[in-house]
Amino acid sequence: MSTATDKKLATMGGEFLIKETNAQDVFTPEEWTEEQKMIAQTCKDFLEQEVYPRLDEIDDVKGNPDLMPSLMDKSGELGLLGTSVPEQYGGFGMDFNTSMLVAEVIGAGHSFAVALSAHTGIGTLPILYYGNDEQKQKYLPKLATGEWKASYCLTEPDSGSDANSGKTKAKLTDDGKHYLINGQKMWITNGGFADVFIVFAKIDDDKNLTAFIVEKEHGGVTMNEEEAKMGIKGSSTRQVFFNDTKVPVENMLSERENGFKIAVNILNIGRIKLAASTIGACKGVIANAAQYATERKQFGTSIGNFGAIKHKLAEMATRTFVSESAAYRAGQNIDDAYAAMVADGMPEAEAKLKSVEEFAIECAIMKVHGSEVLDYVVDEGVQTYGGMGFSADAPMDRAYRDARINRIFEGTNEINRMLTIDMLLKRAMKGKLDLMTPAMNVQKELTSIPDFGAQEEDGLFVKEKKLIANLKKAGLMISGAAVQKYMQKLSNEQEILMNLADMLIEVYAAESAMLRTEKLVSQKGEAACEQQINMTKLYMHRAAEVANKAGKEAIYAFAEGDEQRMMLLGLKRFTKIEPANLKEIRRSIADAVLEKKSIEI
Repeated sequence: MSTATDKKLATMGGEFLIKETNAQDVFTPEEWTEEQKMIAQTCKDFLEQEVYPRLDEIDDVKGNPDLMPSLMDKSGELGLLGTSVPEQYGGFGMDFNTSMLVAEVIGAGHSFAVALSAHTGIGTLPILYYGNDEQKQKYLPKLATGEWKASYCLTEPDSGSDANSGKTKAKLTDDGKHYLINGQKMWITNGGFADVFIVFAKIDDDKNLTAFIVEKEHGGVTMNEEEAKMGIKGSSTRQVFFNDTKVPVENMLSERENGFKIAVNILNIGRIKLAASTIGACKGVIANAAQYATERKQFGTSIGNFGAIKHKLAEMATRTFVSESAAYRAGQNIDDAYAAMVADGMPEAEAKLKSVEEFAIECAIMKVHGSEVLDYVVDEGVQTYGGMGFSADAPMDRAYRDARINRIFEGTNEINRMLTIDMLLKRAMKGKLDLMTPAMNVQKELTSIPDFGAQEEDGLFVKEKKLIANLKKAGLMISGAAVQKYMQKLSNEQEILMNLADMLIEVYAAESAMLRTEKLVSQKGEAACEQQINMTKLYMHRAAEVANKAGKEAIYAFAEGDEQRMMLLGLKRFTKIEPANLKEIRRSIADAVLEKKSIEI
C-alpha cells in the first residue's frame, strides 16, 4: 500500500474552510480544450438527434421496453459509455473533469441521462476500481461498448440509507465453486435490461456486505413489472429477486466484507457526477425559459421585459453558474490529487479511488447544491411559462417531474448534509484538518474590539473576499461551540448538523464562483466579464442570507444567555454584507440571458 495519501496534497478535502484558495489554481469551464468541446458537442448532437424527438416514447417504458437499450447501444457506438474506462479495456480513459463534462451535457437528457449515468457510474466503476485483472478483462470491454448493460443492486425494502442492514444472503456451495445468492433488491435502475448486476449481499452471518458481479445468465434472476414513478418515467426501475442465483466464486468483487466500503466510495463519485448532470438540466430549462419569455406577449410586450420575469431568469442563471463553478473546481481537485498520488507511486486504480475519497466532503456538498439549484430552476421555469408550464405539451412538465428524484438519488440531501459535517469533524479528529486553531482564533476575535477605522483596500472582490473569510469564521464559531456543547453526541442533533452544512455549502459555492470570475477577469478584463461579476456579487447576498438564517437557528438550538448573545453578535458581524442594487444587477444578468438564450453570457 502506498503512503502517498499520508503526504500533504496541494489541496486537501475540506481544507477550503480554513485555507484561502488562489484563483489561478482553480479550473474554470472556460478552459475546456478543443477536444473536450468536441466531446461535449457529440453528446449534444446525440440528444438532439436521438433523444429529444422521442421523449414521449422513452417515457412509455412499458410500451417501448427495447427503446432505451437501443439508445444505449447507439451511445456506446459513439464511445459515450466508455469515457472513464481505460483504453486498454476499450474505453477512452478520460480524466475526471472530462467525464464530468459528459455527465453535464447528457444531464439534459431526462430519463436517458439516468440510464447512461447508472451504467457508466455505479454499474461500471465498481469493476473498474475494485475488480481484479481477470474481471476487468472480461467485463469492461463489453460495458464500454454497451454490448452488456450494467445495473447496481444495493437498496432493499428495509435498507436504504442504512445500506449495511441489507438481508440479501450469499452462501458457499458444498463444492466451494459458487455462491448461492438469495434476496430482494428494489429501485434498481436499468434493472429491466441489465446483463450485469453489481449485487451486495452478506455471506453467512457476516456483519458487513460483500459485493458480487452477477450475470443475468447465471440464472435465478427474476423481477417485478416496471415501477410507476413521478418522474424519470423512461428509466427502467425494477424490483429484482435473486433465487439461488449461482455465482462463481471468482465473481466476488474485491474482498469479503468489503462491499460497504465499495458502496460508499462509488456513491462519492455518483454524488459529484449527479451534480454535473443537474447543471446540464438547468441549462436546458433556462434556454427554454428564455426563449419562451422572448416569444410570449402580454400587455403588448414580451414577458421577458417584465421585472418579475427578469428576476427569475437572473436567479436561475446565477445559481447555475455558481453550481457549475463549484462542481468543476472539485472535479479538478480530484484530477490533481490523482496525478499527485500516481506520481508518488500509488497504483492508478487505487489512486482513482483515493482521490475521490479525499474530496468526499466536496462531493456531498455538490450533490446537495446541484440538486437543489435544479429544483429551484425547474420551479421558476414552470412559473415563467405560466399556464403553459402546467401543460404536458410544454417542456417544463417533464423537467419539473424529472428533477425531483435528484434530492433522493445517491443518498438523500438530508443524509448528505449530515455526512458533510460528520466527515469534516472526523478529519479534524484524525489530524488531517486543523479546525481547532482557526476556531480558537475566531473565539478570540469575538472578544476583541473591531477596528472600525481600518482602511478598505481597492480592487475587484476585496469586499467579497472579506465576506467569504467571515462566513468561514461564522461556520467555525458555531461548529466549534456545538462540538464543545455536545461532544460525541452531536451526531444526534441532526437539525444543527443540517444548519452547519447549509453554512458550509454556501461558503464553498460562493467562493467557487468568486474564484472562477476572478480568474476570468485576469484573462479577459472586467469589461468582458461584466455578467460573471454580477452573478458572483448577486450570489454573495444569497450566501450571506442563508448563512445568517442557518447560523441563527443553530445558535438558538443550543446556546443560552451571554454565550447566545455573544454568538449572535458575532454572526451578525460575520454575515454583514455591503448593500447593492440587486434589482439592477438582476436586470443586467437577465437581459444577457434573454439575448443569448443561455447562461453562456
